[in-house]
Amino acid sequence: MGRAEKEQLNKTLNSHLNTIHETLQVLDQSPASSLDKVSWEEVIKMGDQVSKQATMAGMLWTGETPEVKALEENMEAYFNILQGFLLLSHGSSVHAGPTLSSCIHKSTKQVVDSSFKLFMESVSSYGSHKKDQKLSIPQLVGSVWNSCSALKKTPSTNVTAIGRGMTQIAVSIKDVLREMKELKPGSSDPTDETYEEASNKAESEPQDDDNSCEDELGNDLSPEEMKVAQSAIGVVSETLVVIKDLIRTITGLLELENPNDCSNFVDCLEKLLKLCQGIGEQIDELGACLYPPQEVPAMKATSEKIFSIIDDMQVELENLKGPSEGFIQACNGLRSSLRLFESELGCPTTADLEAKMQNIALSS
Repeated sequence: MGRAEKEQLNKTLNSHLNTIHETLQVLDQSPASSLDKVSWEEVIKMGDQVSKQATMAGMLWTGETPEVKALEENMEAYFNILQGFLLLSHGSSVHAGPTLSSCIHKSTKQVVDSSFKLFMESVSSYGSHKKDQKLSIPQLVGSVWNSCSALKKTPSTNVTAIGRGMTQIAVSIKDVLREMKELKPGSSDPTDETYEEASNKAESEPQDDDNSCEDELGNDLSPEEMKVAQSAIGVVSETLVVIKDLIRTITGLLELENPNDCSNFVDCLEKLLKLCQGIGEQIDELGACLYPPQEVPAMKATSEKIFSIIDDMQVELENLKGPSEGFIQACNGLRSSLRLFESELGCPTTADLEAKMQNIALSS
């Protein structure tokens, strides 16, 4: 296999890669809202064509090293299909909000990246006598199949994309709740071993690794700190209920999404997702504050922020369709847990402050 032939293949491949890069740059901007939206089903069908063409590319390497002409013809056919795939994918993002656009971009990029790797390895393998290099081509074909198959799991609507984002936040909050429930009180029994006894025991026992310190983290809360932790667990549990009810409400709005005119609708959905992300951040902060020494001012600030966020959530839902009865009850349950939590912190609750402000206003 001559060097000239390999250089020719490299030149052909680089030409195709540059064309795809140029296409991606042109399509980097959001499509005009005046364009007709392409159905995601059409994108999936074109992805199937990409997958089939990848199979044909792999079959060229099942025997002897393929001829340059066969490789170039396969390359041209493949990248023409890939170009069409990119155009359809771009058309499917008409009226897509940031969250749906991000999902589409991620799935499209996986197809492009796996395609590039397949053909770069194909050209690199030309003329090579290394068996391992040729064996890698079927694996790379499989990567293209996987990326094309993943298109079927990509959200095709703003509602689905937003709902999936909220579900991920709920999973994260559930993890924080699990960690909170693992918090344990420190021993206060006078019959327990003394500090000196415990120290001698620790010195005599072999230490596996640094995990021993991590295992004990959070296991020495005072009774007062444990009360705060238990109250915080109630807050996080009620927060999960709110998020789950919100997801159910959002999913029920699927029929209201108009593919041709949904700018205000999508804006409200995106704001709700952002509020969910905000609640997730506050729950993470709350979980971190529970380890001794507990940070009371930070926990109080977190509680106030969650109060504010759920108020904003109800306002945004009102702009869409109106919150469900279940969602309103869930929010009220969370507010009650927050008030109890603030009282455990020894701080005046939000309700107390509001009542105090009313009394001042009346007295003046």
